[in-house]
Amino acid sequence: MMMMDLKRSYDVEKMVLPSLMEDDDHDHDLWPLNEIDTRKSKFPCCIVWTPLPVVSWLTPFIGHIGLCREDGVILDFAGSNFINVDDFAFGPPARYLQLDRTKCCLPRNLGGHTCKYGFRHTEYGSSVTWDDALSMTTRSFEHKTYNLFTCNCHSYVAHCLNRLCYGGSMEWNMVNVFILLMLKGKWISPSSVVRSFLPCALVTSLGVAFVGWPFLIGLSSFSILLFAWFILATYCFKNIIC
Repeated sequence: MMMMDLKRSYDVEKMVLPSLMEDDDHDHDLWPLNEIDTRKSKFPCCIVWTPLPVVSWLTPFIGHIGLCREDGVILDFAGSNFINVDDFAFGPPARYLQLDRTKCCLPRNLGGHTCKYGFRHTEYGSSVTWDDALSMTTRSFEHKTYNLFTCNCHSYVAHCLNRLCYGGSMEWNMVNVFILLMLKGKWISPSSVVRSFLPCALVTSLGVAFVGWPFLIGLSSFSILLFAWFILATYCFKNIIC
């Protein structure tokens, strides 16, 4: 009699537990995002980019970036101990890249990691939601000194992606965030392209007209040195990068 009761209990558990697990997974599904609204500058879960004054006039591919919350609000590291919220520094975005939240590791508990790093991800700082990662990174960068060459807006986005373990990687840095955006980012409109490259074209034309070809050589050297610095600092002098 006892054996029959145990068998019934076992059968019930086999039927009930999977349904409970399915319900639990369903409760933690990612809710749908709103559509991107370029007029209101709402870019849910996007990296956004805009040209920088002076710097982008000389090297048009270098600009200012931010990362957006799930409601589309832009957050960007714009100065020492300062994170902009819904007020993107240096003008509206010209380019964007929407990221896939399903490529993030968002563990609900210490044993829930889906990334290859496991508990190492916890040591770096894991988050349970997209917005949680942005909030925790924001609190960290509110105590950092801004520096164009060592601790900038790209560093802020890289730290967020590392906290999310986006794409199964915790190796995000200024360089590969820049490459990701340049290769896969989308222009918002033709006017955004003009706004990004016209100043550089004018500066280059005026420089060549008044100085000659040495100006073009100097401008190219400046761009190469700038890119070389970011690559060397990121991969060879990691201790000076925030």
